[in-house]
Amino acid sequence: METLSNLADGFAIALTWQNLLLALLGCFLGTVMGALPGLGPSNGVAILIPLAFTLGLGPTPSMILLTSVYYGAMYGGRISSILLNIPGDEPAMMTCLDGYPMAQKGMAGQALSLSGIASFVGAFFATWGLIFLAPQLVKIALLFGPAEYFALFALAFMTLGGVSSTNQAKSAFAAALGLGLATIGVDTQTGVPRFTFGEVHLYDGLDFLVAIVGLFALSEVFIFLENRHGAADATKSKLVIGRLTPPLSMLKECTPTMLRSSALGFLAGVLPGAGASLGSFISYSMEKRLVDKKGTFGTGDPRGVAAPEAGNNAAAGGALVPMLALGVPGSGTTAVLLAVLLSLNITPGPLLFANNPDVVWGLIAALFIANFMLLALNIPMVGLFTRLLLIPPRVLMPIVAMVSFVGIYGISGSSFDLLVMIGFGIMGWGLRKFDVPLVPIILGTLLGNTMENNLRRAITIDDGNWFTLIDSPLAVGLWIVALIGFVLPLIIGRKVRKGMHKRRDEEGSIAD
Repeated sequence: METLSNLADGFAIALTWQNLLLALLGCFLGTVMGALPGLGPSNGVAILIPLAFTLGLGPTPSMILLTSVYYGAMYGGRISSILLNIPGDEPAMMTCLDGYPMAQKGMAGQALSLSGIASFVGAFFATWGLIFLAPQLVKIALLFGPAEYFALFALAFMTLGGVSSTNQAKSAFAAALGLGLATIGVDTQTGVPRFTFGEVHLYDGLDFLVAIVGLFALSEVFIFLENRHGAADATKSKLVIGRLTPPLSMLKECTPTMLRSSALGFLAGVLPGAGASLGSFISYSMEKRLVDKKGTFGTGDPRGVAAPEAGNNAAAGGALVPMLALGVPGSGTTAVLLAVLLSLNITPGPLLFANNPDVVWGLIAALFIANFMLLALNIPMVGLFTRLLLIPPRVLMPIVAMVSFVGIYGISGSSFDLLVMIGFGIMGWGLRKFDVPLVPIILGTLLGNTMENNLRRAITIDDGNWFTLIDSPLAVGLWIVALIGFVLPLIIGRKVRKGMHKRRDEEGSIAD
């Protein structure tokens, strides 16, 4: 009853006219960001962070806007996957397998509407899971000491990237780079400046938001500048939608698939670092094994569209659970949202539900509202969102750059931060050239100081004994899960690459 009472208080906050408008704006902009290939939820949220701060929004309105963008981008990623066979983001990759063949059969409208309904089911299921699971995790987290928190952070670093990364070693390098960047500034325990090189502006360390906007938004601009003379844009082709409403028989056939995939996706999202990519992959793979008796998956089977969309949206909601309850992001986008909370002087974790209940429950209520808004937007307005694919990058990228510079300067008023942002943009561009993931860098920058402080505290409490890190059953359990989380993506990632190579070979043989 206490949970439902808190949820009712959250709806009282979320249903104010300002928060409703912010949720609607976030849903629309998020769908746009998700529909445009290459941006995705992480970039979408990062690009709009300056807008939230420039408008002077408080913690709850800011989080409502940005989480609505997050949910909207997860919805929007399916549009280019189905129409162009180009994933809007990594989780939408599995949607290409059956969504694009459906579009080729003249069923693009049905595929888009079905994927929107599956996204709604997955996100709706995940939001209820967030309501009931997060408070339980908070009770467990109150048992954590410094050693347990250090193990938890290690778990986050060892599982982040996983399936979405092309190479586990590159993820480890990126995490180490992020941890190194976190050491810049004055040591909180000794007061000694570290790696500041006499620059006063670096005494407070690197600003999370400057790093995020530089790595994600500006690097995207640099990538565009490099490839501006590339091949002709595939989106110039005529987009044929056809009938929008899927038949009842299709919905009936796909309903069990949506429910199973929502449960699997939510569990994948709760695992720190796994995120929507894993939710999409395991949902599609499991459903193919269960129901693909005639070998129709990969040829335009509607269940092959419903499964990954329900799975990745459920995982997106599930990733909010460890972020809010433990202060550990469950995905790349929640790492960006974690930075926003820290910039607002709000510390996610066990005490968040007690110290800032208005933020938590207002946010959860807004997720319900945003989910219904997205369903209402995505089915009747599919034609509008598909036309957004015709926006040339030469128009879009200057807007991204303008928002980044104006927003960051509006937040800090420091030209030094603009130079740092440009530096991060160049670094992000270079790392992306070598397929080094950017999310572990953000995670290392965010959690590095807290991880270091917990390590120091644990060692100090036990008089320098390093075995204190494995001295409790909870810590040992976390280390075991961390090791499994490090090894499992290697196996799954190999299977994903093998499956993609097999698909390319089959397409090549068909073309011949």
